[in-house]
Amino acid sequence: MKKKAVTFKNILVIEDNNAILDVITLILQSESYKVTGLSKSADMMMHIDLNKPDLLILDIMLPDGDGRNLLKQLRTNQPTEKLPVLMISAKYTAQNIQHGEYKPNGFLPKPFDIDELLDRIEGILAGKTY
Repeated sequence: MKKKAVTFKNILVIEDNNAILDVITLILQSESYKVTGLSKSADMMMHIDLNKPDLLILDIMLPDGDGRNLLKQLRTNQPTEKLPVLMISAKYTAQNIQHGEYKPNGFLPKPFDIDELLDRIEGILAGKTY
């Protein structure tokens, strides 16, 4: 795992698998990101409104919602329409996600390599799309 410069960027992770959520959180914190993890989407909008994350990592399959519908909600809401979103999924592919009307800034299939996750995050924060 490569060390990045201190960033203090605020990242919200919504992932229902607690083991995956814990690993992502620990890795991002070790890279100097400020991380909040949620296992359900119910509090997503409230958290975004209060904490203004710089990036959202969003699992597609959640127990209380579909990540694609949540992305649509973000993209059609004035304060969150430009929030960078990296979607992750074990079931879907980039082609499934990129054909929708509302597109994330990036997609990463599970399981993923930690360095690839960090590269995608850094790239999306720099304005790239994957």
